[in-house]
Amino acid sequence: MKKMIMLAVILIAVSSVAFGQTKMSKDSKVETQIIALEKQGWEAWKNKDTAFIQGGMTDDGLVINSDSVSNKSQYLKDVADCEIKSYSLDNFKVVMLDKNVALLTYTATQDGVCGGKTIPSKVRASANYVKRGGKWLWAMYMETPIVQ
Repeated sequence: MKKMIMLAVILIAVSSVAFGQTKMSKDSKVETQIIALEKQGWEAWKNKDTAFIQGGMTDDGLVINSDSVSNKSQYLKDVADCEIKSYSLDNFKVVMLDKNVALLTYTATQDGVCGGKTIPSKVRASANYVKRGGKWLWAMYMETPIVQ
């Protein structure tokens, strides 16, 4: 009898872990997609790849930093005026606001000049992604310089 009870407890514990992993793996897949898109966006910015940005950003998207709030068309123009030597991204966290909206936060270290002005070397960044037509699109990016 003790063996049966022990076996039942083990089966319940294992099955609850397995069900938890199913939900996590779905969220984990979305997190992986969002982080990959953000990394591709940074590469596009560095390489002045406006085609990637055009296709990956919502038409009503915004870019917010200490200098301005830019809509999509202004941001596409601004990209051409940046010279990015290097960047690195770290400490990613994705929060699902609902099944079609994700908030991504992270830190970025960057070395570059935009509009003739040196950009902040370290920032806290957030980006909102929305799922439209089955595709994740970047809707808003905001950065705050980290004061050293």
